[in-house]
Amino acid sequence: MDRRDFLRSSLTAGSLAALAAAPAAWAAASPKSPQDPEHINRSVILMGDDLPHYGRDVLARMDAILQTRDKAGDAYLKRGAVEELEQRFAQLLGKEDAAFMPTGTLANQVAIRLLCGDKKRALVQQESHVYCDESDAVTTLSAINLVPLAPDRAAPTLDEVNAAIAVSEKAAYPLPIGAISLESPVRRADGAMVPFEVVQAIAERARAKGIGMHLDGARLLLNSGAEGFGAAKYAAPFDTVYVSLYKYLGAPFGAILAGTKANVAKARDTRHIFGGTIYHGWQPALLALDALHGFEERFARVRAAGDRLLDGLAKLDGYTVRRVEHGTNIHFVEIAEPRRQGLRERLAKADIMIVEPRDGRLMLMFNESLLRKPVDAIVKAFAS
Repeated sequence: MDRRDFLRSSLTAGSLAALAAAPAAWAAASPKSPQDPEHINRSVILMGDDLPHYGRDVLARMDAILQTRDKAGDAYLKRGAVEELEQRFAQLLGKEDAAFMPTGTLANQVAIRLLCGDKKRALVQQESHVYCDESDAVTTLSAINLVPLAPDRAAPTLDEVNAAIAVSEKAAYPLPIGAISLESPVRRADGAMVPFEVVQAIAERARAKGIGMHLDGARLLLNSGAEGFGAAKYAAPFDTVYVSLYKYLGAPFGAILAGTKANVAKARDTRHIFGGTIYHGWQPALLALDALHGFEERFARVRAAGDRLLDGLAKLDGYTVRRVEHGTNIHFVEIAEPRRQGLRERLAKADIMIVEPRDGRLMLMFNESLLRKPVDAIVKAFAS
């Protein structure tokens, strides 16, 4: 059972609908529904990257934002909140320009297509979204063969990259590599980051071979607060960078693709060819802009609170903490049999939501709801 099935089977129907309908990473001051049957507006929800929200709260949040500004609208993704968001992300990621994309799948395939050019091979992680979850879009639409590396791991080694390049270049009929795409963090590897020193080594080799570098950084900002991490620093070795707008930034859809002005201009043209120049993007752009304000600082607090929670659980009898190496917001706790009985129900009474442990193993996912209660109170609820 993969993580999506694991999470889906552990949620009530109402909670699942709320998670799917309107994910958003808003601060605690977001509008509160007069009724809260699922307790999602007050609970610590230790599942998902984001906070679930009722649809009426999303509309209320949008209305509150619109009351603070005169103009937000765009036309075919030009001007307004879309342009403001593009400029904000370009600055955040240390790139010259950025373009709004309706989906991350489109952002990834546009980037790889542009970086490859006439070269028809690209290296990717076997566990990446590009390889596993995009229906072979890059191959189908751009005739680029994806070469998978690092099975069952987050990060390929430099040796793996060199070997793949050699196989392509030294074949009887050479096929040069056009791009290397790295997803980081890697959701199929429990949110593990590709270590920056690995990125640097691969990027150095790529530059020497004239190979483009793309970062699928859909969840990149979830690493905020990690020692030595900065979004621009991590993005620097890459020619193009994609970040999601809806996974934790409050938008109903959308993505950002950043890079040089020349590459982003080509990306906008390619977006149109693929039917992605939608008439309006200001609604998701407004919500993402609002959530982005102070996000890195807030999520650094989430990370610190998560570390304290794991430390606290590790001190309790019957709990064994298993941290994900190079992890972001996902970690695991093994629970002894006596502790498992009724755990989910006991925590629910304290307004703490978890997925159902499987075989005694609990997956904890940290998001901004972790800031709703003192860590000591959460640990006490687990200990009860």
